[in-house]
Amino acid sequence: MQDTPNSQTNNSNEPLEKIDASAVSPAPARCVPSGTFHDEAHNTETSSIDTMPSLEELLRQAELTSAEHHDAWLRAKAETENVRRRALEDVARAGKFAVEKFATELLAVKDSLEAALANENQNAENLKAGVELTLKQLSAAFEKSHLVEISPLGEKFDPHKHQAISQTEAEGEPNQVLSVLQKGYTLHDRVIRPALVIVSKAK
Repeated sequence: MQDTPNSQTNNSNEPLEKIDASAVSPAPARCVPSGTFHDEAHNTETSSIDTMPSLEELLRQAELTSAEHHDAWLRAKAETENVRRRALEDVARAGKFAVEKFATELLAVKDSLEAALANENQNAENLKAGVELTLKQLSAAFEKSHLVEISPLGEKFDPHKHQAISQTEAEGEPNQVLSVLQKGYTLHDRVIRPALVIVSKAK
């Protein structure tokens, strides 16, 4: 049996019933309140803004931080000034009392000289012994203060430590110290007075 034109069948070869499109009612549209999405977005923005600090708060925090930094700078400046002032005072005291130890050593020398002059009955031998003792005291005071004499007899002439007064022809190598007219002195390896010497020259 042949199917008639325009006829529709299902899997059971039974004719399908035509559906009248006008009889099908459309699904009711979901009603969304006006402004709902706008309100939600607005509420989100408002919540974010509420959690952000205000300009006044930011300014207040910046002023507090600036004040703290300024106070720290003032304290550091004051401490630096105090350190500088103490350093200057220490230098001034060091310069003022630098010779205190040396002066104390010289007091013993002065005492010995006064004792020698006070003894009117001493003979020449005793006077010489007293002078020698006083010289030893003075030399000890020099040594404690790192004041060392320069007596370069027989040494090679050193322009940094010696001052040549004249030259004399002599046997041997030239530029040798033949005579010391005045001893020199160094203080902590610094020459404070050169030795006055006579130097040899070749014949």
